[in-house]
Amino acid sequence: MTMNNNFSSPLWLSLQAFKPHARRALLFAVLGGLLVLAPTVYMFEVYDRVVNSRNHLTLAMLSLLVIGALVLMECLEWAKAETLRHAAERWDEAVAPQVFRGIYQAALARNGPGIQPMNDWRTLRDATLSPVLGAVLESPVAGVMLLVLFWLNPLLGWVALLAAVLQVGLAWMNERGTQPVLMQANRTAVEAQRYADGSLRNAEVIESMGMLHHIHRRWVQKQSEFLTLQAQASDTAGGFQAITKTLQQVVSSAMLGLGALLVLENTLPGGAGTMIVASVLGGRVLAPLVQMVAQWRTVINARDAWGRLDKLLTQYPEAEPAMALPAPKGRLVVEGLVAGAPGSATPIVRGVQFALNPGDVLAVVGPSASGKTSLARLLVGLWPALQGKVRLDGVDVYSWNKAELGPHVGYVPQSVELLDGTLADNISRFGDGSPAKLQAAIDAVGLQPLVDSLPQGLDTPLGRDGARLSGGQRQRVALARALYGEPVLLVLDEPNASLDEAGDAALAQAIANAKSIGTTVVVMTHRTSVLGVADKMLVMRDGQQQAFGPKDEVIAALQKAAAQGQAQAQGPASAQQLKAV
Repeated sequence: MTMNNNFSSPLWLSLQAFKPHARRALLFAVLGGLLVLAPTVYMFEVYDRVVNSRNHLTLAMLSLLVIGALVLMECLEWAKAETLRHAAERWDEAVAPQVFRGIYQAALARNGPGIQPMNDWRTLRDATLSPVLGAVLESPVAGVMLLVLFWLNPLLGWVALLAAVLQVGLAWMNERGTQPVLMQANRTAVEAQRYADGSLRNAEVIESMGMLHHIHRRWVQKQSEFLTLQAQASDTAGGFQAITKTLQQVVSSAMLGLGALLVLENTLPGGAGTMIVASVLGGRVLAPLVQMVAQWRTVINARDAWGRLDKLLTQYPEAEPAMALPAPKGRLVVEGLVAGAPGSATPIVRGVQFALNPGDVLAVVGPSASGKTSLARLLVGLWPALQGKVRLDGVDVYSWNKAELGPHVGYVPQSVELLDGTLADNISRFGDGSPAKLQAAIDAVGLQPLVDSLPQGLDTPLGRDGARLSGGQRQRVALARALYGEPVLLVLDEPNASLDEAGDAALAQAIANAKSIGTTVVVMTHRTSVLGVADKMLVMRDGQQQAFGPKDEVIAALQKAAAQGQAQAQGPASAQQLKAV
C-alpha cells in the first residue's frame, strides 16, 4: 500500500494546523544536532590548545563550555520531544473523532473494518514520537556536516556522499525486501484479530456445542501465518540493519584513514585534529539514515496505516453542516421506493409507496425475506434509496442530520443490541437521562418489575450486549429506549419475537399509548398480537408491496382472494398470512 499523496485529503489537511510545531521541532533538532559535535570540538581544542600551552585556565573554560553545550543540547532535545508530544496530542484530538465517525459510517454501510482503524491511528500517532521522526528532523544536520567535509577537503566530502548514496540504496533494498512481507503480515494479523473478535461475540454458542477446539485451531493457523511472515520480515530487516551499521563504522574508520593520508600530504587544514573531526563528521552524516533503516518496520507500518486511514476518511468525509430543521410532527410518506443494501445495486425493496398521518399505526406483514427489515432500515434513514424517497414531514430522512432527527425517532431492530453501560444509560440513549422521561419509558413497557429486581436498579451495569438480561428483557429495554422522549416516529422490527404473553400485552398497550399522543407507528411482524391496535396494513412479498390500506379492508381482500382459490397461486406465504389473520 502506498501513501496517498492527495494533499486535499482529510488526513493531509489535518496536518496543516501543526506546521508551527514542525518548524519549532526542526529548529530544536538542528541546533541539538550541531551541539552533538561539542565533545569532538572539546577534544580537538584540548589536544591543540591545552596540551601545547599547558594552561589550566584554558582547560577549565573549555570544560565549562562543553558542559554548557551538553546541557543546552539536552534541553533542546527535551524541548523537541515536548513539542512533538504536544502536537501529537492535538492531532489526536482533531483526528481520533474523525476515525471513530469513519468506523461508524463504514459499519452502517455494512463495510465495517472493525476496530482496525483505531489501531492504525495509534500506530500513526506513535510514529510521531518514534526515533524515525527524530532522524528525519536531524537530516539537515547531516547535510551541514557533509558541506563541512567538502570544505575541509573535497575528497572527504565525496567519500561521505558515496557512503550516503550506498546507505540510501540499502534502504531501498530493505524496502523492496520487507514491504510485501510486512503488508501480508499486517493483513494476516487483522484477519486473526477479526476472527478472534467474532469468536468472542459467539462464546456461548461455541461453548455449548463444544466448538472451541476447532475455533482455536483455526485461530492458531492464522496467528502462526502472521508470526511466520513477521519473522521473515524481521530477518530481512535485521540483515540490512547489520549491513548499514557496518557501513557506518567502515566509513568512520575510512574517513580517519583518509584524513591521516591527507595530513601526510599536507592537504588537510588543521592537521591531526581535523583528521579526527573528519572521522566523526563522516559517521554523523550517515547517522539519520542508519536510524531510519533500523526503524524501517515503524516506517512501513506507519505508511500502511496512513494509507488505510486516508482511504477511510476520504470515503466517509465529515458531513457539511446543514440548516437546522423544525421538529417533525410525524407525517410519513414513502414515494416509489426502490432500495438495496448500501454499496449494492441489487434492489431488495421495490415499488413500495404509502402515506401515514400522525397517530397512524401500520402493521407490515409478509413471509421471511419479504423485505420488511430492509424497509424498516429505510424508514429510519439507515439506508439510502436507489429510487424514490422516504420523507418525514416532507424531508428526506436519509439526508436529515441524525443527531437532530434521532431524538424524534424510536427504532427497535430485529436483532436487539444493547450497549455496555447501565440500564438507565441504555434506556435514555446515553444522554442526560431526564428522570421523568426515563420513568415514562419504563412505565410504558411495564419494565418496573425488572428494575426492582436488579441489584442496583437503574444503575445496574448490563455488560457487553446486555449479557445480564434474558432475550425478552433485552427486547423490553430496547422498546423502552425507542419510546424514550415520546418520539413522533416509532419503527419496530419484530418487537415481540422474544416476548411472552405478558410482554405481548405490554407491547400492544405501549403502541396504543404512542398512538394516543400522535406518534406514527410502523410495526414489522409475523405475529397477530399487534394487529388489534393497527389502523393500516401493508402486505409485502419478495420485496414488493402486495397490498396497502385500512387493516380491515386488506384482511377482507385477502380473505376474498383465498375464498376464490387465489391464495395457492400467490404462494404458500400468502396462505400462511391469511391463516394468521
